[in-house]
Amino acid sequence: MSIFNRPHLKYEKRLVEEGYRVIAGVDEVGRGAWAGPLVAAAVVLPIKPRIKGIDDSKQLSKKKREYASEKILERAICYGLGIVPHEEIDSIGITRANELAMLRAIEQMSCAPDYVLVDAFKFLSFPIKHASIAHGDATIYSIAAASIIAKVYRDRMMDEYHQLFPQYGFDHNKGYGTAEHIAALGHNGISLIHRRSFQPMKTMV
Repeated sequence: MSIFNRPHLKYEKRLVEEGYRVIAGVDEVGRGAWAGPLVAAAVVLPIKPRIKGIDDSKQLSKKKREYASEKILERAICYGLGIVPHEEIDSIGITRANELAMLRAIEQMSCAPDYVLVDAFKFLSFPIKHASIAHGDATIYSIAAASIIAKVYRDRMMDEYHQLFPQYGFDHNKGYGTAEHIAALGHNGISLIHRRSFQPMKTMV
């Protein structure tokens, strides 16, 4: 369980009272990784019945995340995933890539949200009413659900990349800068999916 109270529905309920009907939670995974894509998820969930086990994805075990993701996708009114590959991150920068991943996730939804709740990210330009909430992935039900979907999807992508590049330990580090990952870079150099605009890869090119 997170250090906060379990994710609540106060924001979603208040927005419903204000007349909004399609309220999406949005979050991304992979912003700080050295390799692989940035993945965002957007999801609209019914307020009732509440899905048990939803929390900040980082606070859940792999087994609990995968179970929760399955339940979220089963009960979601609609959802979408947005992916920005490593080459595009290098080209446009991580802040723009973060926004683009979220926009792509929303565009993939089969229902158009009239309000978006997002975890601690300020959109540069965004056409839908929204709120950026600090620690939203740990406190807001729909954002926490989005964080779970995004992490499970990205982790599976990194597991597939591990089959192509087993020397980097992507099945364990998921592209993040662990000691194992640093050592692998020292021995093997940069792989095809590393972000070359990030350190320490930038100085290795």
